[in-house]
Amino acid sequence: MLKKVEIFTDGACSGNPGPGGWGAILVYGAKEKEISGFEKNTTNNRMELVAAIEALKMLKEPCSVSLYSDSAYLVNAFNQNWLDRWEINGWMNSQKKPVENKDLWQQLIELSKMHRVTWIKVKGHSDNELNNRCDELARAAIQRAQRY
Repeated sequence: MLKKVEIFTDGACSGNPGPGGWGAILVYGAKEKEISGFEKNTTNNRMELVAAIEALKMLKEPCSVSLYSDSAYLVNAFNQNWLDRWEINGWMNSQKKPVENKDLWQQLIELSKMHRVTWIKVKGHSDNELNNRCDELARAAIQRAQRY
């Protein structure tokens, strides 16, 4: 029986591209773990993907994961089979241009093979308390890094 874990993620960017941050919360039973990080020059989409990658990397064994994100880019890539089409098309998108963030997508594919992940889209900056907390974590990571 796989352990059930909920993961909430968010990414933020000050300018796009610009300094970026990501935040994630892992929930297992009554336990919660918050993680966050920063990149000097990035995009909002990259931070959304990094949040999911870093959260999945925290799992020590295969789990049944419900991953909540306000990023349609992230959730739709899995739920609407964009990734399968990109791989079949040699990592070219529907406009015949190279898929952006291929390096991160490939990491997510590998990580999601280890777990049973359900990708769930939530409304951003709304009534999802843990998604809002992830947004705070991501923004705080930017602010901390900009002080130094």
